[in-house]
Amino acid sequence: MFCRLFVPCKDRRQCHISLGIGQFRPNCTSLKKFIQSWFINTLAVLVAVYLVSGIQYGKPVDLFVASLLLGIFNAIIRPVLMFLALPLLFLTLGLFTLIINALLLYLVGYILRPHFYVDSFWSAFWGALIISIISGILGAVTGTSKARIRIQSRGRPPNSDRNGGGPVIDI
Repeated sequence: MFCRLFVPCKDRRQCHISLGIGQFRPNCTSLKKFIQSWFINTLAVLVAVYLVSGIQYGKPVDLFVASLLLGIFNAIIRPVLMFLALPLLFLTLGLFTLIINALLLYLVGYILRPHFYVDSFWSAFWGALIISIISGILGAVTGTSKARIRIQSRGRPPNSDRNGGGPVIDI
């Protein structure tokens, strides 16, 4: 049997790669989810490029690199920024998260300047908002994100009138 990382093994529990320091046990499902979320993030960045005039890219490879770098920043830098901005997050009821997302997108545009370019902070703000919405929807539809959409039809409460007894959408 082969693991999906092309490492020959008889049993998945025995499938590992020795790195000298320790052992790396490839988790094939997490690699699949990573690639799916990277592709979703790339599609979201592509939609943002077409909708926001201040975001541009050169080649399709630049778009993939920008979305990978944005994903790395979201995994490493974003939690630190969220912790440091905790008072502002409480004060704005979480809306400061949009500013943090815009700063990270602007940083990606600054690092990849000739290939992926973000003109201004407001372009980064609107682009980050679009990326968040598109990646959230696609992640929920494909099941790669932690967000789940559940549609449930409930009966009417005992003391209610005839209006308002329709389906309830919990997100």
